Amino acid sequence: MKKTLIVIDMQNDFIDGSLGTAETVKIVPNVRKKIEEYRSNGDEIIFTRDTHGEDYLSTPEGKKLPVVHCVKNTHGWQIADGLDVPDAIHIDKPSFGYTHWDKFCFEKIELAGLCTDICVVSNALILKALFPNAETALIRLAVPA
Repeated sequence: MKKTLIVIDMQNDFIDGSLGTAETVKIVPNVRKKIEEYRSNGDEIIFTRDTHGEDYLSTPEGKKLPVVHCVKNTHGWQIADGLDVPDAIHIDKPSFGYTHWDKFCFEKIELAGLCTDICVVSNALILKALFPNAETALIRLAVPA
C-alpha cells in the first residue's frame, strides 16, 4: 500500500516567527521523527507552504488577520530547519486548503503540521472527500492540540 505523509505548513513563521507559539515549537521533533521514518522507508512526502505576496495586508485575509506571515521567498515562508526534504513534493497554496489534491493518487495518508484547526483540518476534509477509500489519519503528536 502506497503511504504518503503530508506535512502542512511547517514554516518558520508558524513555528517561531510572526505567528509562532511555544506549542508549535514542541511538535517539531515529532514531525521530524515522522519525516525520517517516511524517508527511511522510501515513502512519499509532500509539504505544503502557506504562501502570500508582499500585498498580504491588503488582501481579505490580511484585513482579518493583520500579521504579515509566509511571504514567498522570505525566511518565514521556508520550511523549518531540519524538516525539509529537497526531493519531496512542495505545494505553495494561497489559502488554508489546497484544492488540487485530485492530481494525486493516495492509498494511505498521514497528516502532520500547522495550524490544526484551520489548515490541517481543511486539508484533511478535502482529502477525505476526494479519496473516500484512502486511509486518512492525523498524527496525534505531530499536530498541536
